[in-house]
Formats: sequence, structure tokens, C-alpha cells
Amino acid sequence: MIRINLLLELNYQIDQHGADFIFNVQAAQTRHQRVSSESLTLNQPVAMLTHTDPITGSRFMRLTAQPGHLRLIYTATVDLDHHRAHPGEIHEVPVRQLPPEVLTYLYPSRYCQSDRLGRLVMKEFGSLWQGYNRVQAIQEWVQRNVKFTSNTSNSNTSALDTLIDQVGVCRDFAHVMIALCRAANLPARMATGTDFGADPVLGPSDFHAYVEVYLDNRWYIFDPSGTAIPMAFIRFGTGRDAADVAFATIFGGVTSQAPIISAIAVQDGAQGFTLPYHCMDGLSTDAGNPVVREGA
Repeated sequence: MIRINLLLELNYQIDQHGADFIFNVQAAQTRHQRVSSESLTLNQPVAMLTHTDPITGSRFMRLTAQPGHLRLIYTATVDLDHHRAHPGEIHEVPVRQLPPEVLTYLYPSRYCQSDRLGRLVMKEFGSLWQGYNRVQAIQEWVQRNVKFTSNTSNSNTSALDTLIDQVGVCRDFAHVMIALCRAANLPARMATGTDFGADPVLGPSDFHAYVEVYLDNRWYIFDPSGTAIPMAFIRFGTGRDAADVAFATIFGGVTSQAPIISAIAVQDGAQGFTLPYHCMDGLSTDAGNPVVREGA
């Protein structure tokens, strides 16, 4: 089991009109990701409205901030007890057997134009054995064809843009992999966490975008940028692409500062906590879905 002690600090300067915020920075609660303790504090005395998505577990908090400085501090202790499986035993799910709530992740979306990539996918991956290893091959193709380079994209950069430019950051890698998977009839979605284990030369700890692909009736974790350690990903939000999973959506005149993030793994053999490491198994923090049979 992995235990992560997490600290997030977000700071904003708000103009004289105030501003509305929607935050998605609290760890999701799932069967394999448990928040054992947490605290969220604001320096302004404002009301917070919260909502938890009943399917994904994503947690949203809405507030109206007053002019001046807004500081949000979130701390949590999160235990990750992954479902693990050997890649050779993880199979694809036929579209006819997908649960209804998964179907939306087959379609093109704003940043993932999968309908434009069918010919490429058939050429590169059409003859591969269908299962986890085919998804792994898609991930490795993205890593070979896109170079991780900071400050090379913006909020308008799509999967097609990244394929043309061949550079990007974690969200761009995720968009490309998601689009390729969907073009191969594999449900894929974006998830957000933190970049635990990233090389310090990439800069201070930050939020991280990665991919979950639906295989064998659960969502498996993939990190197409290859910059972090998937075993330590604490899932905050999930969605079709970056448009659905922003850690902060802001309405109003606001100046943002860089987030301050600390994620520290606990090593305590007596309690069963080990340090995160790269492994070959398929990892999932999803509880899984019952199989949908034909005619059911």
C-alpha cells in the first residue's frame, strides 16, 4: 500500500469586483484510493458549496471570493491500495459490453479529435493483440513521437496540434494518447494528480495530467509523458479532456501565482506502507464495473 501526505497551496490576487471559483483539488474517494484525513482552509470568510460526482468521485468546490488576496490550503493523507493485474491478463472490452457511463469516453472531444486519427491508428496499431499491451504500445508511440518541452503549448493546443509540433507538456501527451485510444475503440479519459517522482530539472512539483483507459471493466492508469511515477498518482478529477478537469476555473479579474505542491510518500513496513516505484503491472484505483452481457 502507498500512503501520500499531500499539501497544496493556491494563491490569487482578485480585483475590486471579486471573482467566482470552481476548484477540483480534493482527492477523490474510491474503493482503492482512501482519504484517511484532510483539511481545506481559506484565508477569506466565504461560503463554500461542494459537489461530488457520483460516478467518478471527482469533488468540486464553488465559492465567491472578495477583492484582495485569496489563499487556499489543502492537506490530505491518502492511501492507495491499487488493483493490480498482469498485462497479459488484461483484455479489451467490446463496445457492446461497455457500461453506459463509459460510452462518452469513446467519442471525440474538444482537445481529442479521435475521428481524425482512424487511418493512423489502423496503420500503427490495427494488427496488434487487443488488450493492455496494445494500449502500452500506443503510450510508447506517443513517447517516441512527442518530446516533453516546457512552455511549448497553451490552453488551445489540441492533440492534432501536438502531433504536428511533436512537443508538449503532460496534458498534451495525455490528449494525444486519449485521441489515439478512442480512434482504436478504446474508452480513454484524462485524470489529474500531482507529478510525484518527476525529475527536479523539470521544475517545482506541479499538477499532472495522465490517462485512464477502460480495460477488463475498470479504468487502468497510464502516464504517456513518462515524467512521474504512476503508483503515486492521487486522482483529483477525471473527464473527457483538459476542459473537464481544470484544478481551478475562474470567473473574474484574477492574477494567479504558481501552485505550491508537496507530495511525500510514507515508508513504514510495520503498517504496510511502501515507497512508490515503477512497475510492470497494470494499476487501477477504480472499483470496477460488472460485465454488461449482450441482451442484458
